[in-house]
Amino acid sequence: MAVIFGIRRCAHHRPRWGTRGVPTKGGLHRHLCDDPPMCGRYVVAYDPETLVSGFSLTRIQPFDRRWNIAPQSMVPVVYETKHGERVAELMRWGLVPHWAKDQSMAAKLNNARSEGMAEKPSFRQAVRRRRCLLPASGFYEWQVVTPASAKPYKQPWFISPSAAPFFAMAGLFEAWRAPGSPEDTPWLLTCCVVTTAPNALMASIHDRMPVMVPPERWAAWLARDQQDPAALPALMQGLPDGAMQAWPVDRAVGRSSAEGEQLTAPILLPGAAS
Repeated sequence: MAVIFGIRRCAHHRPRWGTRGVPTKGGLHRHLCDDPPMCGRYVVAYDPETLVSGFSLTRIQPFDRRWNIAPQSMVPVVYETKHGERVAELMRWGLVPHWAKDQSMAAKLNNARSEGMAEKPSFRQAVRRRRCLLPASGFYEWQVVTPASAKPYKQPWFISPSAAPFFAMAGLFEAWRAPGSPEDTPWLLTCCVVTTAPNALMASIHDRMPVMVPPERWAAWLARDQQDPAALPALMQGLPDGAMQAWPVDRAVGRSSAEGEQLTAPILLPGAAS
């Protein structure tokens, strides 16, 4: 029986982020990344009990459903404790490495590119000892559209599982507190999403996507005694063809303040047959 306890980038282009998880003007670039980068927004439309049954959790923190989660938000994260329990806790999206002097790095570490992450100082210890899964009902991605007689713009798409209640996005997590803090200072738990090259469905939308871990590989990905990075690529092969679906949605999702299930509703693109 699980216990519910009580609280309640596009890596290629690397835009700069402001305090609210929105790119600053200086972070915009020629590919119109004034919309969120990969992976910059996702959806949690399930309830805690869905995770309890889906992951066989022994402990979980309550959380609200949300349809437009941005970086620096608190998100449910599944991981394995040092005692071998599988639990879900709320962590802040945006990794703060355990050795960081302050929290400022979190704004740059929403994602970790799977290629070479085991060698990068920001990720290499978490890759070996603190892997996690971020359950997502779906995520948004922005596709560059260049009309024949209009300015280019970015069209958001919603990508979701075709036959499952959620994706399990591969992630890393860290526990941090300021250097010199008293021993009783609470740890800040933070996380990031691991990304990879797009599959066939995503290729026409964006050049990156989250690593999706299939259920049969959850245990191996979460296992704390698996500390050999060379064993991880086999766990990051993604989902089978047909496991994902995608449709265009209203551009209102680009506003970090926008919220609600209507953000995931499909729309007809200009020129598309009804």
